[in-house]
Amino acid sequence: MIQPGFFDMERRLGSLSTFGAPLEKLKKVVDFDAFRLEIEEGLGFSEVFKGGRPPYDSILIFKILVLQTLYNLSDDQPEYQIKDRLSFMRFLGLSLCQKVPDAKTLWLYRERLTQKGLIGNLFSRFDRALKDRGYLAMSHQIVDGTPVQAWNKWGGSPLTPIVYSGV
Repeated sequence: MIQPGFFDMERRLGSLSTFGAPLEKLKKVVDFDAFRLEIEEGLGFSEVFKGGRPPYDSILIFKILVLQTLYNLSDDQPEYQIKDRLSFMRFLGLSLCQKVPDAKTLWLYRERLTQKGLIGNLFSRFDRALKDRGYLAMSHQIVDGTPVQAWNKWGGSPLTPIVYSGV
């Protein structure tokens, strides 16, 4: 295995930027810190921690909810996609060694914001922030290439895969 160099990550991210990385542009266009006060008041986590893990940064969670919406991700997918994609990590400001919120954590944050009636308002403000800068949020899906077993409609047994030997 080749040991990574000091600037390998920086070079890779720089090469992604040359493709016109949409998340990099989104990060520049929207002032996510403008959402902080409303989110933190809505979440209602106390500032004094009495043991346990401190809560995730509210803006990190909101950005993940934005990614989940833009890319039409199920509750279980954001953790995997963030760990898998450099563009997601860069958008969120995460490094390879940092923890990524799991599905249960995202559900909890979204549920708290929904119960307070804030989630719709936050996304309306997000859309307005984009429109004010001349952009529209266009959702699309990440197509998952996970192989699944197909079942034979006649006998219920798995279909036999066809193996091609280099022709």
